[in-house]
Amino acid sequence: MPNSNKRILVIEDDKFLRDLILRKLEEEQYRVTYAIDGGEAIKKIEEEKPDLVLLDLILPSLSGFEVLKQIKADARPEISGIPVIILSNLGQEDDIKKGIDLGAKDFLIKAHFTLSEIVAKIKATLN
Repeated sequence: MPNSNKRILVIEDDKFLRDLILRKLEEEQYRVTYAIDGGEAIKKIEEEKPDLVLLDLILPSLSGFEVLKQIKADARPEISGIPVIILSNLGQEDDIKKGIDLGAKDFLIKAHFTLSEIVAKIKATLN
């Protein structure tokens, strides 16, 4: 399987949505783990060095913007170089601009994308 060596960290505090995303990515043969808050996310990124991070912005403890800032400011290229796709309910132009300016590869508004479209964006980013 072409995706089976790719690791994705899903950072999402909504259990229902997180479970849907995890299941869909596992069906696509990705190796997936998750974090439910910003602090846990930073720890997992440092431990696992995933190939891609799917990041919600509204999180307990540390916002997604803060997580993104820390990833991109990390001195280690194996951390700062991890592609991040934001998946959020925030859809204001300011939020999108801020996410992209902080280094996100893409900004997806939850209500505007199906799971299949999200997977397609992940595949495009990883290839």
